[in-house]
Amino acid sequence: MSTPDAPRSLAEALRASDDVTLVALLRARPDLLTPVPNDLTQLATRAGTRASVVRALERLDRFAQQVVEALAVAPEPATYEVLFDLIAGDLVGDPTGEEQAGEIRAAFDRALATLRGQALVWGGDDRLRLIRTTRELLAPTPQRPSPTGLGPTVAEAMAGMSPGRVQNLVAAAGLAVTHDAVSAVEALTALFTDRERMSALLDEAPVESVEVLSRLVWGPPYGQVTAEPAPHLRWLIGRGLLLPTAPGTVVLPREAALHLRGGRAHRVLEATPPALAVAREHRPQVVDVTAAGQAHTALATIDELLKDWDEGGPAVLRAGGLSVRDLKRTAVALDVPEPQAAFWVELAYAAGLIAADGEADERYAATPAYDTWQELPVAERWARLAGAWLGATRTAGLVGGRDSKDRTMSALGPGLDRSAAPEVRQRVLALVAELPEGAAPEPESVLTRLRWERPPARGTDSSDLRSRLARWALEEAELLGVTGRGAVASHARALLGVRAGALHGGASSQGGVAGAASQGGGPGWHRLPSPAEYAAAAAEAAKLLAPLLPEPLDHVLLQADLTAVAPGPLQRPLADALSVLADVESKGGATVYRFTPGSVRRALDAGQSASDLHAFLAEHSRTPVPQPLAYLIDDVARKHGHLRIGAASAYVRCDDEGVLNEILADKRGQGLRLRRLAPTVLASGAEPAVLLDGLRSMGFAPSAESAEGDVLVTRAHSHRTPPRTAPEPVPDGPPLPDSTLLDAAVRAIRAGDLASTAPRKDAPAVAGELPRTTAAETLATMQAAVMTGEALWIGYVNAEGAASQRVIAPVRVEGGFVTAYDHTADEVRTYPLHRVTGVAELADESG
Repeated sequence: MSTPDAPRSLAEALRASDDVTLVALLRARPDLLTPVPNDLTQLATRAGTRASVVRALERLDRFAQQVVEALAVAPEPATYEVLFDLIAGDLVGDPTGEEQAGEIRAAFDRALATLRGQALVWGGDDRLRLIRTTRELLAPTPQRPSPTGLGPTVAEAMAGMSPGRVQNLVAAAGLAVTHDAVSAVEALTALFTDRERMSALLDEAPVESVEVLSRLVWGPPYGQVTAEPAPHLRWLIGRGLLLPTAPGTVVLPREAALHLRGGRAHRVLEATPPALAVAREHRPQVVDVTAAGQAHTALATIDELLKDWDEGGPAVLRAGGLSVRDLKRTAVALDVPEPQAAFWVELAYAAGLIAADGEADERYAATPAYDTWQELPVAERWARLAGAWLGATRTAGLVGGRDSKDRTMSALGPGLDRSAAPEVRQRVLALVAELPEGAAPEPESVLTRLRWERPPARGTDSSDLRSRLARWALEEAELLGVTGRGAVASHARALLGVRAGALHGGASSQGGVAGAASQGGGPGWHRLPSPAEYAAAAAEAAKLLAPLLPEPLDHVLLQADLTAVAPGPLQRPLADALSVLADVESKGGATVYRFTPGSVRRALDAGQSASDLHAFLAEHSRTPVPQPLAYLIDDVARKHGHLRIGAASAYVRCDDEGVLNEILADKRGQGLRLRRLAPTVLASGAEPAVLLDGLRSMGFAPSAESAEGDVLVTRAHSHRTPPRTAPEPVPDGPPLPDSTLLDAAVRAIRAGDLASTAPRKDAPAVAGELPRTTAAETLATMQAAVMTGEALWIGYVNAEGAASQRVIAPVRVEGGFVTAYDHTADEVRTYPLHRVTGVAELADESG
């Protein structure tokens, strides 16, 4: 029996709960907090809105969903034991299944506490109720089964059936005919819920009839029949085991289906999360070293991408993003497949290292933040990238797919944000991190676990978005060096620990709602770390990674075939200088540079002299400078600058007339439109840059000069965007409120509830109804309250026109204002009297 003071509504259940429980509810369902409800009645109403309920149900784990679905087909209100019987079925009372039933009961208690904590279920164990919206979503109807596969009850299916037909069904089932249809329906229901009598009835059924029931028992419970059913169908229809719901349609009643199911609401009970299967086990040191190698490769790839775009990257499409051709070119430059190229580009964008420059001919380029990032220690640079990846909602895996309007989604383009991506990444890595160090899971077992924790919407398959996000997370974590050989590296655990903030549930209240927000509803809402927490975690991750990364080298190995081998990563000044003097021929564990006449000329154009180049190579080579390389440098330097090009449109001057004669005689120079102005000067109609390239293609080595005759030193100009911030992640619903906001919100809701429910002397408490008195009555009552120190109930309309009820204790009334202690806001406030709609005294028992 229910206790006399049992809550009669969700609002009363919330009112009976403590503040810890309300904090847990608002933390588990933060959408209820925007805006802050005026009182507990409004909070309960908002908790029952369809959008909020659907969102809460979607965030339950599979077993919590099964408990809700079972409660939706239970009698209302249901007792704890009735609901548990629907979950465990014949395991209850079976000595052979006692241990399994105990595990199910423990999981059932946790799930029920979660449902109470999220205000989806309320009431004591003797009167459990679903909020109305949840029941409407999950309960079966004569036209639609519940998610359990159960159909309507006997009473629901026989509603509207003629009394004569009802009596015929009762008689065919072997029951005594009654005097009214209601008692007849009750008698048939009692038959179907009586195990012994129901078994005896089914023992008489033809074999074909039993086969029909076996096809309908686990759902859907509906079947089609003709106007003249077969005998085995007539046997079922005549005894009420199949009841008509529409012309030509019959349904298996819920009570009969539960008997055939052994009392269980679900065919497969998923009370515990599926365990992760271990695919491989490695020594933790091997995992860390492998992940560190991947981290080094990731940094090198990002560096190479930004160098490739240093002077201005690809153009921005009109609709935003990279063109397919530019993505292919970037993939070739990075020597990676196109999906990986899209990932690196999106990662650099998420980290704020690249952006659109915003100019008329808009192009992508490095941001000023890239220069700052380059100056950081290597391990800290990785920590920045990994942190950006963990929190980014940009999803590179979508690149190349089609959007809702059947348009191709491009890298850096719109439509790539998926608000669930950070949560899925963090949860996937947290699950992998729960395995023993060095253990790599079977990817499919990770997906199975995620589907239990957050089941996909009904009707979707394994290719749902969350499953795809999980697959991409595993692949990207390996590319980035967060995992090594499938296992989480030790340096990544520091970042994961601060990123996956856990929720803390509150205590439960008798007959109210329980605060178990940390189970069933989560993982779902993640507390983002504060800047100080994340900085400490990033520093710890960098500290663990630094010893595993190779030390940058200050030397190369020069070869006789005009190549230089860098046996590891080079120090930045050396790498930058060598990239000007030589061309990268191959990459990998060791980078091979090749010296060519063009590369040497590039270094000379940058202002270096032959002696500078010889000194540079001698200083940074562990092997002697090969003679062919020295000859190459001297030969290119001897010819470099022998010809001078200036602006006429352009001219060529040379002290050696024979060289100019050779140029004029060469047919390849006809397009340059050269003519002699003086024995040592040729003029051209081409631009200086065109003339420079043309003569170089003819085998000469000219250099450009200024109007004053000085040699122009040419260097590549780095292009930077204006200062840009990294893209903000797209939130998945309202942000998780912090403790300060939650405590303040609960105080405001409690105070507002006091104002709306406090008993008044002159008028009953009606939710939403403001007191109405004349201005003179209001002033007189206020002044009297100042003298007596009594609290008053007032209606107040603020400057924006929002009305509210408040309980105040007036302190002073003067100049058209009342200064009072506001119990609703828990502070002293001043209110204009003309905005007070009315005032009433509180009843004596309220204080």
